[in-house]
Amino acid sequence: MRSCREISALVSQGLDKPLSWRDRLEIRLHIAMCSSCRNFQRQTQFMRKAARRFGTNLENRFGKKS
Repeated sequence: MRSCREISALVSQGLDKPLSWRDRLEIRLHIAMCSSCRNFQRQTQFMRKAARRFGTNLENRFGKKS
């Protein structure tokens, strides 16, 4: 089983690129048992969504950059 540090790194990598089925499975199994990593995953997903919304709001307000 992977450590929390390794799972956190995988969660972060998963935001930028697709993960293998094995990595996704390991994350799911780990976060099923580890509340700290589960919270980390939720927080990173929330921050990503918030950043996207913020970027969209800026584009709507000031127009897209060419």
